[in-house]
Amino acid sequence: MKLCLLLCSLLVSFITGCAAGVPPLTPAEAAKLVAAGSAVLVDVREPAEWAATGVAAPAVLLPKSDFDGAQQQWKEFLEKTGDQQIILYCRSGNRSGQVAKVLAAQGRNVANAGAFKDWQAAGLPVRQITVEKP
Repeated sequence: MKLCLLLCSLLVSFITGCAAGVPPLTPAEAAKLVAAGSAVLVDVREPAEWAATGVAAPAVLLPKSDFDGAQQQWKEFLEKTGDQQIILYCRSGNRSGQVAKVLAAQGRNVANAGAFKDWQAAGLPVRQITVEKP
């Protein structure tokens, strides 16, 4: 019984450690990688959030709701991206971290750039968008 508990504990620690293995990046680091063409920046917030606050200028807009659902937009993006690094951000870094963990588990090269407000605070370029209402 003790051995079983020990093995379960080790397994949980291993899984947690792997999930936590997504590297964080500062907005400046992310911008540099994207500008060099070695990474793609993805905003995983929802369309209403994009319209309300704007988005990082080089960002591809792919909502987490699509990632969690049918992946109509994500599937094509992932096919095109290949081995290129995917850097994710959202409002706080939580949703981007969730998506990053799933992509990392699939073998993708990912990083979490955290919060959009940090991108803005770093003085990096932002663009405004208009979201069409259904």
